[in-house]
Amino acid sequence: MVGGGQGAFIGGVHRIAARIDDRYELVAGAFSADPARAHTSAAELHVAPERSYESWREMVAREAAREDGVEVVAIVTPNHLHAGPAIAFLQAGIHVICDKPLCHTMADARSLEQAVMTSRALFALTHNYTGYPLIRQAREMVAAGTLGDLRIVQVEYAQDWLTNALEDTGQKQAAWRTDPQRSGAGGSIGDIGTHAFNLAEFVTGLQVESLAADLASFVPGRVLDDNAHILLRFGGGARGMLWCSQVAPGQENALRLRVYGTLGGLEWAQEQPNLLLHSPFGEPPRAIRRGGAGALPAAAHATRIPAGHPEGYLEAFAQLYRDFAEQVTAVREARPPQAACTLVPGIHEGMRGMQFIAAAVGSSQENACWSKVA
Repeated sequence: MVGGGQGAFIGGVHRIAARIDDRYELVAGAFSADPARAHTSAAELHVAPERSYESWREMVAREAAREDGVEVVAIVTPNHLHAGPAIAFLQAGIHVICDKPLCHTMADARSLEQAVMTSRALFALTHNYTGYPLIRQAREMVAAGTLGDLRIVQVEYAQDWLTNALEDTGQKQAAWRTDPQRSGAGGSIGDIGTHAFNLAEFVTGLQVESLAADLASFVPGRVLDDNAHILLRFGGGARGMLWCSQVAPGQENALRLRVYGTLGGLEWAQEQPNLLLHSPFGEPPRAIRRGGAGALPAAAHATRIPAGHPEGYLEAFAQLYRDFAEQVTAVREARPPQAACTLVPGIHEGMRGMQFIAAAVGSSQENACWSKVA
C-alpha cells in the first residue's frame, strides 16, 4: 500500500475490503510521506520492519527486486500522488489498484494511461459504487432492454460535510480536497461528481457526449467548487442531469440514480443500497431486493450474505478487490478471467472521469456553455 497511514480514512477502507474475501495479504507499504509516521503505521499494521518503506520510490525498487515481492499495490494517496507511484509500479510489472479520481491533472492522466497501455500489469480504479449488487442488477436490466430505449438519466450525489470552511481548521481530509495543488481542478465534481458520472455511464452503457455545467464555490474563500448543476447529453439521444454538492445540510452520502426509458424506470439510492425500484410503464412499481426474488446473476455474483442483512459500502469495495484478484490470478495462470469478474473500472473509466472534470470546469468558465466530454 502507498499512503493510508495514521489519520487516513480511505486506506483503512481499502484494507478492510482486501481482507473480506481472503484474497490479499498486506505485506509491505510506504504508508506516509513522513518517515516516522510511515514506520509507526507499518508497525500498527503488523508489516515487517524490513518491508516498511519511507517512500514509494524505495518500495518499488526493493519490492521489484525481491523474489517474494508484492504482486499488487493499492495507491490510496491524495489525487496529486496517484500518477507517480502508479506509473512506477506498472513499469515494474506490479498490478495497481488506485483510488479515484485518476489523477489531479490531465497531463498526469495521459502519462498514466500510456503506462497502463504499455505495461504487462493490470490497473484498477476504485469507483466502488459499481460493486453494489443492485447497481450491477440495474446494469444487467438496462442491457437486456428491460427499460426499452433510454430517455432520461438523473444522478445526484449530495453531502453536507463542507458546509462550513472545515479546511481552515486543519482537518486533513477537507484540507487536501479543497486545495487545487493536491485535488486538481475539481472540488466536489472531482471528489463525488466523478462517482455520479461514472455510475450513470456504468449502469446505462451510454457515454455522455457533452455537458453544460454551472459550478459554484459557496463557502467564502474556497477556491474549488463545492456545488455543481450539470446538464448531460448522452450518445443515442438520452438526456440527463447531474447534481453534486458538499454544502447540502442534512445530506450525508446521498448518491441517487434514476433511469427512465420507453418501457419503464429504475431508481436506486446508496443510503438504501439493498433496494432497487423497477417501475414498468402502466404497471405497479416492483421492489427488487438484494438476494431476493428477481435478483439476476450479476447481482448474485456480488452478494455475500442472506437477504435482509445490511450489505453496502465495504462489501462493494470488496467486490472490486475480489474481482480484481480473479483477474490477477487469471494472468498468473495464463487463462481468461471469469466473465463476471471483468466489470472492475480501469483506465478507460479513469480517463472518462478526467474528461468529465475538464469539460465541467471549462463549461462553467464559459457561462455554462455546452462542452464536449472527450
